[in-house]
Amino acid sequence: MGIIERIKEIEAEMARTQKNKATEYHLGQLKAKIAKLRTQLLEPPKGSSGAGDGFEVTKFGHGRVALIGFPSVGKSTLLTMLTGTHSEAASYEFTTLTCIPGIIHYNDTKIQLLDLPGIIEGASEGKGRGRQVIAVSKSSDIVLMVLDASKSEGHRQILTKELEAVGLRLNKKPPRIYFKKKKTGGISFNSTLPLTHVDEKLCYQILHEYKIHNAEVLFREDATVDDLIDVIEGNRKYMKCIYVYNKIDVIGIDDVDKLARQPNSVVISCNLKLNFDRLLAKMWEEMGLVRVYTKPQGQQPDFTDPVVLSTDRGGCMVEDFCNHIHRNLIKDVKYVLVWGTSARHLPQHCGLGHALHDEDMVQIVKRKEKEEGGRGRFKSHSTDPARISDREKKAPLKT
Repeated sequence: MGIIERIKEIEAEMARTQKNKATEYHLGQLKAKIAKLRTQLLEPPKGSSGAGDGFEVTKFGHGRVALIGFPSVGKSTLLTMLTGTHSEAASYEFTTLTCIPGIIHYNDTKIQLLDLPGIIEGASEGKGRGRQVIAVSKSSDIVLMVLDASKSEGHRQILTKELEAVGLRLNKKPPRIYFKKKKTGGISFNSTLPLTHVDEKLCYQILHEYKIHNAEVLFREDATVDDLIDVIEGNRKYMKCIYVYNKIDVIGIDDVDKLARQPNSVVISCNLKLNFDRLLAKMWEEMGLVRVYTKPQGQQPDFTDPVVLSTDRGGCMVEDFCNHIHRNLIKDVKYVLVWGTSARHLPQHCGLGHALHDEDMVQIVKRKEKEEGGRGRFKSHSTDPARISDREKKAPLKT
């Protein structure tokens, strides 16, 4: 029996099992088995080389955004509208067969937008090049899930289920569970608050399913069984996702209003070029990019080419700003002067731990090289020879 058949068999067993207090331990073990099998499904087959048949796209710009959706929902048209890069669009499905990159120039930054082939139900099992599409989306900073506003709401649930099956968690934060394997000592289970979904016995059974008999587990929040399995697996990717509803020109205004009020959702129309500015603003807000302008000492600031920082890519501290310019610069920094919304007064003397905001201006002041022995009357030693015999004798006076 293959891995996919075993997963379907376990899912069928979970479907026919009643959910109550007596069966929660059994269901927890089944969930752990499914997570292990799906991890094996993502691994390359034994004996194969490391290189696969994925999409080779070089990272470019200050951020990367991936377009994911069913075929014929308007992904290629959206890429052409936002970036100017031509991506073939036609009235039949699977027009795009490979990854097509484009560049969005927005707020003095360059954002790479990737048009990926449409994925179908069963993509997590490899149908329709689904694994390659999802692998590229894992390397992105944010996902734009393009949906057809005229279709049912089930498309969004199917896509979310397919992405979660391969370890992508959309618009979720990592669970606050501390987990560490040990060599000896058994399993240590603790929590800082009352737990309603997981108890000590269920945690032991899940760890034994993974053949872990010595570990330390600490719950800092009321997490579920799925959260505990995600922490044990350790290969989950937590990403931000914006749900983009296209083709709003074919539905009523009441339906458009209902879709626009959903969280993390934006409604657009590629046909009528509607609401693109709101989509770009929402994308910028979710990516959290921070532009920092530089000011050389005694010169005017440079507002043409900012240094772009991000919380997900390194951080937004002054130390991260210095490392972005040059990794050896941080050794010579004496202090920095900051103008902008992060400063209490203008300019503010800051250290390396200061958090920078968008459109701040920074001037770096370096340490001066010390001269040996000081200068002038502050000299610590004289230039005369140490011994009298080494001094130069004056020539005798002429008489």
